[in-house]
Amino acid sequence: MTVAERSRIDWAPIVDVFAAALGSDRVVRRKEEILVYECDGLTSYRQRPAVVVLPRTTEQVATAVKICHQFQVPFVARGAGTGLSGGALPIEDSVLIVTATMNQILDVDLDNQRVVVQPGVINNWVTQAVSGAGFYYAPDPSSQSVCSVGGNVAENSGGVHCLKYGVTTNHVLGLKVVLPTGDIVEIGSEVAETPGYDLCGLFVGSEGTLGIATEITLRILKAPQSIQVLLADFTSVAAAGAAVSAITSAGIIPAGMEMMDNFSLNAVEDVVATNCYPRDAAAILLIEIDGLPAEVTATGDRIADLCRQNGARTLTVATDPEDRLRLWKGRKAAFAAMGKLSPDYYVQDGVIPRTQLPYVLQEIEALGDKHGYRVANVFHAGDGNLHPLILYNNAIPGELEQVEALGGDILKLCVRVGGSISGEHGIGADKRCYMPDMFSSTDLETMGWVRQALDPDRLANPTKLLPSPRTCGEAARSPAAAVFPDVERY
Repeated sequence: MTVAERSRIDWAPIVDVFAAALGSDRVVRRKEEILVYECDGLTSYRQRPAVVVLPRTTEQVATAVKICHQFQVPFVARGAGTGLSGGALPIEDSVLIVTATMNQILDVDLDNQRVVVQPGVINNWVTQAVSGAGFYYAPDPSSQSVCSVGGNVAENSGGVHCLKYGVTTNHVLGLKVVLPTGDIVEIGSEVAETPGYDLCGLFVGSEGTLGIATEITLRILKAPQSIQVLLADFTSVAAAGAAVSAITSAGIIPAGMEMMDNFSLNAVEDVVATNCYPRDAAAILLIEIDGLPAEVTATGDRIADLCRQNGARTLTVATDPEDRLRLWKGRKAAFAAMGKLSPDYYVQDGVIPRTQLPYVLQEIEALGDKHGYRVANVFHAGDGNLHPLILYNNAIPGELEQVEALGGDILKLCVRVGGSISGEHGIGADKRCYMPDMFSSTDLETMGWVRQALDPDRLANPTKLLPSPRTCGEAARSPAAAVFPDVERY
């Protein structure tokens, strides 16, 4: 369907079909109501969908997708809308399928350490549901109090504890999925290892391009007996980076290891007032250790020694739950705190080898100076997942394009040192044009074949994840464009 053909779509009968199939209360059509769905957490890009539907069951999702297939209109899945890569950004003349009202925890099986949830369940609800029995759900994005599990699955989200326990894909056992044709399939199983293709692993992180997960079987973990959080502050970012390398080189895998630079920690103190972060520090490390009490004590002592050897000025240790929460509170609020410093910020999400931390942080500072923008650094230091926040004012014409160029230079830097253009936020609309910097044309063509097999009509989130000549210009031209000429439909 060409742009001209889409412009002639008569949405009135399509909306009537949705209302008849799902109920009029499940369909949002008024322009002023649709306005709240025009973007996700990447607010720089905005586009209203033609219609929004709010299914509550797998069957209703399948019905909605079948209607899209019948009328050959594209659809985009959306959860809580907290994503930071434009993955849930509607496209013009699309149907937005919102899973936020699918928010039931369907089953809790403590004996087998499993929980089955709908995609609209908030991340933190899973831990709340099982914490009384001594369990928890490990993946914990900073937005865990508002982000939904379905979105975590789509983007393969991480969090503070992904260093030791892995990202979302490591905790998803099985999925019930509505394919782009409207068919319902179940992939994975209730056990960790099954024969055949790892379709569950293929789907997690596919960003809504292969279908919509409607039931998710999660692995939960037994809560550790002892937890300790250590805060170390340094007079240089390079020293903090060296401490990170020393800890991991010693074979120590903390539950989490986070770094904040001086710019970030002062912004946090201004907003959250933890009174824990020394304002004159060039950088701080937050390191969490968990396990048996004796193990935590011994590992904590070893980490403290390594921090001192690499220039730590002071060390603060917290074992009391409230004290630990206070140390983490600032890190969890770091993105929000930037709103006090600047009317807008643009966050990137790249990954680098830990040994490259000092060099890359120096290069990011130099890139910020070159482009003329302040960059705050908050990141998962343990696994090298950077989150540089570029501060700017979107009201000034041209600034968005300039910070996007700076963000692109940072992503290219990550790839150049052997890293990746995404650690947990996904590719979405924001980073699709940088996929050729990381993958060869053959790699991208192979991904295109997988997408084509499951979505031959290119209706599921069609403009996301993979580049095309229309979305990214001549740089994206590859054998994939010839193999899949309908890539330009949207």
